[in-house]
Formats: sequence, structure tokens, C-alpha cells
Amino acid sequence: MPKIAEIEPTPNPNAMKFILREPLTWGITRSYDKPEQAVGDALAMKLFDIEHVTNVFYVDHWVTVTQDGGADWQDLMRDLAVPIREAPSADANSDKLAEQSSEAMDSSKLNPADRERLDKINAILDEQIRPYLQNDGGDLYVIGLEGNKLSVHYQGACGSCPSSLSGTLAGIESLVRQIEPDMEVVAV
Repeated sequence: MPKIAEIEPTPNPNAMKFILREPLTWGITRSYDKPEQAVGDALAMKLFDIEHVTNVFYVDHWVTVTQDGGADWQDLMRDLAVPIREAPSADANSDKLAEQSSEAMDSSKLNPADRERLDKINAILDEQIRPYLQNDGGDLYVIGLEGNKLSVHYQGACGSCPSSLSGTLAGIESLVRQIEPDMEVVAV
């Protein structure tokens, strides 16, 4: 069971980042914008059961929870700490998570040329974007590549942060256009 090492505010005033002493996952992100998406994820479901929680995002050593702005953070953090501390560690879940990751990779329907394009895009995102988003309690993943349109989805604190939907998105598009000048990046 993970112990909470620190709790940090994020650039989004409605999101808090819980830093854990041991990981919940090994590089596999979990992001939910509503309780219905969290079915089957015990930690996320317990967090959504807490009044005012609107988003749950976690990966490795941290959990970011976003609220609707109607709760006092001091009270809410005490409630959130209970299911976070009770969650199984990554070691306990590693076999299950590895299987789910493999299934997700097998479901790709991209042709070889698009797969190569996407690999290049992800390499740039991994190097120049994701570390900064993760430091602020969020992340993003690519959910589609159709022609010259790249669809990305922000996770965690970044999912409802105004700067991610404007400045960060423009920065991502600028980087991706270094590879493909006509690429359009949209957040979904």
C-alpha cells in the first residue's frame, strides 16, 4: 500500500498532486474524466465516490485529483488520502497492467507509414512535452492520427487547465510541425 510522501498544488487551482513513496503503476497511465470511465478501476471508483471529485489521473508515483471547486482542499485531501493509501502498489498489479498495455498496442489499426509517423511524434512528445506536464501533475496521450490531424487527450491536472488548451497545445503543434509542416493538433 503506497504511502503519501507529499501533496503539491498544481497550476490548476482545482487539482492536487499526491506524490507517493511507491508506485501505483509502472509507466501506465490511468485517466478518467467521469465515474463511468473508471468502472473496473477500484482506486478511481473510490476517489469518484468522494463528493466534488471530477477527474482522476495517476501514473507511477503520483495521483492527481481534480475537484469541481466546491470543496475546501484541506477537508477533501483528508478524504482522498484514505483510498490512495489503500490502493495496491505497482508490484501487486504489474502482471495485470502489462497485459492491458499489450492489448492496447495490438488494437492499433495504423498502416506502417502512419505508425512510423506516430513513433516520431511520440518521441518528440516524450522528450520535450510530457516531462513538463508530468511535473505539473498531468500528462497527455495521442488518441488518433488521421491524415494530417493529430488528436491528443490531456490527463490529470492538464485536462482542465486553461494553459494546456491554449499555450501548451500551440507548443505541441509547433514541435510536431517540425516533422510534418501541415500537421494540425487538436485536444479532445
